[in-house]
Amino acid sequence: MARKTANDDPLAPVTLAVGQEELLLDRAVQEVVAAAKASDADTDVRDLTPDQLQPGTLAELTSPSLFAERKVVVVRNAQDLSADTIKDVKAYLGAPAEEITLVLLHAGGAKGKGLLDAARKAGAREVACPKMTKPADRLAFVRQEFRVVGRSATPEACQALVDAIGSDLRELASAVSQLVADVEGTIDEAVVGRYYTGRAEASSFTVADRAVEGRAAEALEALRWSLATGVAPVMITSALAQGVRAIGKLSSARGGRPADLARELGMPPWKIDRVRQQMRGWTPDGVSVALRAVAEADAGVKGGGDDPEYALEKAVVTIARAARSRGRS
Repeated sequence: MARKTANDDPLAPVTLAVGQEELLLDRAVQEVVAAAKASDADTDVRDLTPDQLQPGTLAELTSPSLFAERKVVVVRNAQDLSADTIKDVKAYLGAPAEEITLVLLHAGGAKGKGLLDAARKAGAREVACPKMTKPADRLAFVRQEFRVVGRSATPEACQALVDAIGSDLRELASAVSQLVADVEGTIDEAVVGRYYTGRAEASSFTVADRAVEGRAAEALEALRWSLATGVAPVMITSALAQGVRAIGKLSSARGGRPADLARELGMPPWKIDRVRQQMRGWTPDGVSVALRAVAEADAGVKGGGDDPEYALEKAVVTIARAARSRGRS
């Protein structure tokens, strides 16, 4: 999510949006425009690319108006402005015009750094819009999307949405909007699964979750749905392997708080809680049996067998039985 400086007035004379995350850059612009139009519905908005902002253009756009109209001037990819135009912008930063808000979108980095430094020195309101490359950042983004609209979503639901949608923030934001519009009450993992079960990651992990929970019939149903919607068998064996390994890791770990175990095992805390619930029927022998079943299925779907679907069904049934091995003779 975008981070802002202490000066959080969207009608500050200059807003500097820095980063390469297009959705966040667009939202930074939208916030300024919305505030300006709330102040004056007739606000004039000029959205310009570097080739449109020639030397002298900024002076024309910011010159005093007879009607003293409010104006928002947006300059995209400011790092690509010509040297002469950068001089114009720097001069303007020293004496910004009243009733005008200048929004500079800058990718950051070395290119055009002089303009970036000048805007910061002039006290521009800054909005950080970094590219979200880490899964944890995207998870935090989804949580914030739900919080902003005042809706509750479980940690598992947020994680499932990230797993299902991937790294595109626009798609993540759109998915949150759809869920919020269509679903009443708390949004949980089951809801996300119903909406996005056709996604490869979501459906393959659903198969794995039902299998390690010992729910063979539901796991087989999820497996057949996944295969019918085009999920690659290798993705399902990967999810099964991750599910069984998580059971094995946690069962051999020393007890402790989820946060401590998360650091030790390299899992998010919410997953520690889930795996703890899933591992109740497991024994060490059951884990070994399940891992062998996954290895056989993996070989089967990678060309070692004649029927990949049968190999997966066999593995799912074996894992589900292993999940109920505790207490059986």
